[in-house]
Amino acid sequence: MLAASKPPAGLPELDPAYSRLVTVPGNGIDAGSSRTWHFLDNADELAARGVARAGTILAVHGNPTWSYLWRRLVSQTNEDRPWRVIAVDQLEMGFSERTGLHRTLGQRIDDLSAFTAELNLTGPIVTLGHDWGGVISLGWACRHSDELAGVALLNTAVHQPDDVPVPAPLRLAGARGVLATATSKTSAFLDVTLSLAHPPLSPQVEAAYRVPYQQAVRRQGIEGFVADIPASAHHESRAVLDDVADGVTRLDVPALLLWGPRDPIFSDRYLGDLIERLPHARVHRFEGAGHVLAEDAPYADAVLDWLAEHVDGTATELETVDAASGFAPLWSRLDEHRDDRSLAVTDMTTGGEPLRVSWTQLSTRVRQLASGLHHIGVRSGDRVSLLVQPGPTLTAAIYACLRIGAVVVVADAGLGVRGLSRAIRGARPDVIIGDARALSAARVLGWPGVRISTATLPRLSAFALGVTHTLRELLALGADERLPDEPTAGDIAAVLFTSGSTGPAKGVVYTHAQLAAMRDVVAAHFDVTPETGLVTGFAPFALLGPALGTRSVTPDMDISSPRTLTAVAVAAAVRASNARIVFLSPASILNVVATADDLTADDRAALATVRTFLSTGAPISEQLLASAADLMPNATPHTPYGMTECLLVTDITLDGIRAVQDAGDRGVCVGTPLAGNRVLVSSLDADGNATGAASDDPGVLGEIVISAPHLKQQYDRLWLTDRAAGRDVPAGGRWYRTGDIGHLDAEGRLWVEGRLQHTIVTGDGPVAPVGPEQDLERNAEVRRAAVVGIGPEALRQAVAVIETRKGTRAPRFVSLDLARRLRASTTLPLVAVLEVPRLPTDIRHNSKIDRSRLSVWAERMLSGERLAAP
Repeated sequence: MLAASKPPAGLPELDPAYSRLVTVPGNGIDAGSSRTWHFLDNADELAARGVARAGTILAVHGNPTWSYLWRRLVSQTNEDRPWRVIAVDQLEMGFSERTGLHRTLGQRIDDLSAFTAELNLTGPIVTLGHDWGGVISLGWACRHSDELAGVALLNTAVHQPDDVPVPAPLRLAGARGVLATATSKTSAFLDVTLSLAHPPLSPQVEAAYRVPYQQAVRRQGIEGFVADIPASAHHESRAVLDDVADGVTRLDVPALLLWGPRDPIFSDRYLGDLIERLPHARVHRFEGAGHVLAEDAPYADAVLDWLAEHVDGTATELETVDAASGFAPLWSRLDEHRDDRSLAVTDMTTGGEPLRVSWTQLSTRVRQLASGLHHIGVRSGDRVSLLVQPGPTLTAAIYACLRIGAVVVVADAGLGVRGLSRAIRGARPDVIIGDARALSAARVLGWPGVRISTATLPRLSAFALGVTHTLRELLALGADERLPDEPTAGDIAAVLFTSGSTGPAKGVVYTHAQLAAMRDVVAAHFDVTPETGLVTGFAPFALLGPALGTRSVTPDMDISSPRTLTAVAVAAAVRASNARIVFLSPASILNVVATADDLTADDRAALATVRTFLSTGAPISEQLLASAADLMPNATPHTPYGMTECLLVTDITLDGIRAVQDAGDRGVCVGTPLAGNRVLVSSLDADGNATGAASDDPGVLGEIVISAPHLKQQYDRLWLTDRAAGRDVPAGGRWYRTGDIGHLDAEGRLWVEGRLQHTIVTGDGPVAPVGPEQDLERNAEVRRAAVVGIGPEALRQAVAVIETRKGTRAPRFVSLDLARRLRASTTLPLVAVLEVPRLPTDIRHNSKIDRSRLSVWAERMLSGERLAAP
């Protein structure tokens, strides 16, 4: 045995005044003995401040850490966050007593109960656990429901399926002949755990974690923990683990799940299991964080904010949409057209003869596919990831999933392999539907879900890819068209991922009512009727035609690569469908305009029949919009403002843009809110933060705040992001902070001036980048410009980075003459003007400049580094 002690002074961020020792009567294998525990406790500090405690947080570390893991939480409670924090060192661990006994999971839960009894802890108590400390804390919680006020967890697990092996690192550490060497005889297990921090731990913090485990005899608890992992159904701790897993499902207290997705031990599979057991939990995945989440992310703030809002009773729930009378789901038009043999969808992307699908065919296919999915066990609320190229197959699959209440998960291939994989792993689908290429990626990258192939594959290929069904098989199974009850308006319908242009792609959750509201806004604002017809060169709108009850056609292009669309292809699509509305993305318009000389007289005649033209996804210039309008002379050009979170917010026509060109406002005018929508602005303070009350006062620069019937429900498993987006919004209705900055003019028109994180906070106050960029782009030599900040916060200096029409092969400073003229063209002082071959843009739109990346590059460039183009 080794006695308990207190940690040495001088450990980073740990005040020795928090250290305590307590002797606790033993139980179980310790019956008749007493054991001394070390723990951190901030009770004396709170008492000295005269703070009335709201309750106690019981924080339990895992293996091989100790109470030092919770040091930031212990020190961050105060008058506004009045929680006592008790962070234990479990027996055999940290600075608690080494008994030399093997402690099972059940024994450790008994130990913790004896510890809290000795301290005479009473409710309200919130448990907080990480790693195997999560299981132990939940075991305690299930036994002490009378005192329990909430449960919070960092990466952990409470269930290990019999048919799934434990994570490889744990299998290796626990292997016969390896266990002692990896855990106690050497510090290998500790070394590996500490190496999982992102970014790496500082040498001082890493050393602090090692202090209690300097000798082999002090690491025997690490060995015991690994030996106690219930890797099989016959393990001595398996029954207790199963009891805890079952008990968690009956906990009805507030719950918080904070997760590091880069964890090689507790993957998102374990998070998905916890969400099923605690469906009411608030969940936040910290992208980039891993197993040592307490070091990787601001978990303490998250825990304390959650306590204030959800345990102290001040939370406001997200408003959900009721199943109001008159609600028509997205698939309702298909039901209305079941006997209509006229054209519904035309796909011209095949490279050969266009694929034409009638309303009858589409309606039948949707119903049979829905029935087939239900036959194989897909139920309401199950998630289905659709890795299918836009076209009739994707359209049928989406409407089939919606009809049975399955949640559609859509992530754009434009995110790249890494971004797409991160999105799918985060969404954790139950089913993946895809072609051979997508299913190969799913196999190689370990994406979760039952795999369904869009095509029939050779038997060996299907086996290798883990394919269990094909769409053809599902259609046969669903030939009876037997369908379950329809989902309700308030049920979750879809998780649509953002482009990733403003940070890691986020899953945006929509209910059926919100999707229907989006359809209704489009139909009403653009006067879409069954006779209208749509040409959809923008993937999101390629799926709206059936919901709008009008025929649609996708032109000859690679729909995932907008720049492949040509003017001739648009004309052919208009002619094939007799469409009157054309939807295009900003990136596709560039190539459509560039290929206009290829149009024949017949092509131009077809384009002359178009009456409405839309470009949405990112703002485009008046010049580009006018060039596209020249190709469709009888159409009214529109460029709506929106985002994945709310597809259509405002709208403006080409005439509207021209009418405000001399208004003197800064930014890009995106028009007035569509019917039913509201737009306000939260003003910026001197530090560039949007702290002002949201208002419609004209001329105020600030963050754009919106409300709309079709505004998203929430972000998927990003509670903190949701919380930030709903901070200080007007009472009543559903509101969202967009992260865009701009202002309203006296006529209520919205002007967008950039992103909040791109605001340049100078010594004279915050400056939005778009206005100065527009000043620079009025120079005939400048093709495109970006203005970014460098230097310390609140004293940022502005740098212009431009593309010139003449071009350059490598980054360089512009000539003194051009720099002088450009500085004279804007009121914002520029400390430097740099030229690059091409400004960095996001993957999807090819039009949104990545100013954050450019700012880092410019600062390094001006510090003297020789860099390639950003």
